[in-house]
Amino acid sequence: MKKDIHPKYDIKTKATCACGAVFEVGSTMPLIAMEICSQCHPFYTGNEKIMDTAGRVDRFNKRKIASASKAKK
Repeated sequence: MKKDIHPKYDIKTKATCACGAVFEVGSTMPLIAMEICSQCHPFYTGNEKIMDTAGRVDRFNKRKIASASKAKK
């Protein structure tokens, strides 16, 4: 195997989010700056808003209920 061709892996790289959260992760990058993390993402915080412009979510939910009732029979 060739020597000195692989990047240095650091197990204590600081990953900083725009919301101010700081994590220690393993990476080959010296510093990671991210825009969104699990502490501020709407899906994980429970503030998820579904934009339903054409009734697609309602149609999906109706099909889901219909398929579940067919599977039970």
